[in-house]
Amino acid sequence: MQQYYFDTLIIGSGLAGLTLALNLAQSQKVAIVTKRSLQDSSSTWAQGGIAAVLSMEDSADAHIRDTLIAGAGLCDEAVTRYVVENGPQVIKWLISQGVNFTRDSNNETGYHLTQEGGHSVRRVIHINDATGKAVQSTLSKKIRTHPNIVILEHHIAVDLITSSKLAPHSDKQNARCYGAYVLDIKTDKIHTISAHNTVLATGGAGKVYLYTTNPDIATGDGIAMGWRAGCRIANMEFIQFHPTCLYHPHAKSFLISEAVRGEGGLLKLPNGERFMPWHDERAELAPRDIVARAIDFEMKKRGLDCVYLDISHKSPDFLKQHFPTIYARCHELGINITRQPIPVVPAAHYTCGGIVIDRKGKTDLDNLYAIGETAHTGLHGANRLASNSLLECLVFGQAAAEDILRQSPVPFISLPKWDESRVTDADEEIVISHNWDELRRFMWSYVGIVRTNKRLRRAQNRINLLREEINEYYTNFRVTGDLLELRNLVTTADLIVQSAMLRHESRGLHYSLDYPDLLPQAQNTILRRKEFELASENSVPI
Repeated sequence: MQQYYFDTLIIGSGLAGLTLALNLAQSQKVAIVTKRSLQDSSSTWAQGGIAAVLSMEDSADAHIRDTLIAGAGLCDEAVTRYVVENGPQVIKWLISQGVNFTRDSNNETGYHLTQEGGHSVRRVIHINDATGKAVQSTLSKKIRTHPNIVILEHHIAVDLITSSKLAPHSDKQNARCYGAYVLDIKTDKIHTISAHNTVLATGGAGKVYLYTTNPDIATGDGIAMGWRAGCRIANMEFIQFHPTCLYHPHAKSFLISEAVRGEGGLLKLPNGERFMPWHDERAELAPRDIVARAIDFEMKKRGLDCVYLDISHKSPDFLKQHFPTIYARCHELGINITRQPIPVVPAAHYTCGGIVIDRKGKTDLDNLYAIGETAHTGLHGANRLASNSLLECLVFGQAAAEDILRQSPVPFISLPKWDESRVTDADEEIVISHNWDELRRFMWSYVGIVRTNKRLRRAQNRINLLREEINEYYTNFRVTGDLLELRNLVTTADLIVQSAMLRHESRGLHYSLDYPDLLPQAQNTILRRKEFELASENSVPI
């Protein structure tokens, strides 16, 4: 087992983490820890694009207004303005890095801008329907050739090393992060990484649900590690369900982009009848929470397995040009989108809550940052506006880099090695897969698009039992990547349920049959572990 030393340790390799790394590496030695390969992230799966004010027909005020409306009263307006006003600048930075956005000679910007649900104008810049993949690929090439960046692929963080862990009775108000313990998945060795600054950029937690558009790596690792370290967690009840995930037995987690509806796609029942105009005057262009609930309602009311998204009225050339990835994948499965509608269902898509940070990406612990979907910035409120997530990754990736570069590094200290003296190899690893499956199924059934107090209590009871089993397993057996992911998923599921039980209203993505009304005053749900609670804080200790 080895101890490594870096100026900055970045846990996660999505757009936020790569943006941060490239902005730091000119003057720092940086490590990126990623569970699989560098490009395996939720960012890579992002189809739609990046929302930014680029056209003369658009304005910062309009983008802010659309974001605030979607956020259902819980967006931080100052943060929203900060992110929106930095939008044009971060797009220019991506272009300078070599990202080739889809061109359009008929647009004064020179680029094709599309419109998605909740947006009042066309402002989403994209690379056809594979924006995330193209951006990640471009930045990854730069990362791989940079002499100051070390990439630790097939490594997973076990836990953060904090002052509280080194000295349990240390001052909680001046808690600090010193780095992390990291498991090499291929060798089963746990290494100690010491860093002046540590950044959690692990993405969201979609895999806590049975049906999700997220990749398998989205297991809430950063959120769970931040929680265990003493960070406040906010608004975890707001899980965005994407309205249109491809429904097919051989299609795992394949997203049908919001842009399909933005370009004229219509949602229909099996008999060909449209239903969105019955639910919202904006019809297919309503925000995601409204569209997802409408689909859920129609499916349950009529006993349907799915509904249909029809864009076959557009020309084949248009569809192949604008949606080549979706066209190709559907064609592989025998669905010709130029002639027939696409079967779709809602699926867990985005975690709007996360670790509480400030405008520089700083958490409650000194020298610990969180950026991207792992973090709660205040931008998304109770419901994320489409294509604001990659924008947030870019803006806060740069903001965290600026703050880190302003600091004077403190000396490294000697950190204890990981102690495996009392553990043995697991004798029944099948328990992990069974627990994983059980968790995802009851979260889907009890903590999904529509919730009740009874369903939440059932989920909580099952989480408590699972947590006891997993903690016993974690204490007695050698750590594996699967066990770490399951441990983090159960922690994240608990945070989602605790937050949902505390919200006695229906707002944005959280819809409760027991509390269908909206309270007059919008408030964030902020949780903190009891042992880290400070007397002056306005948060709920659990």
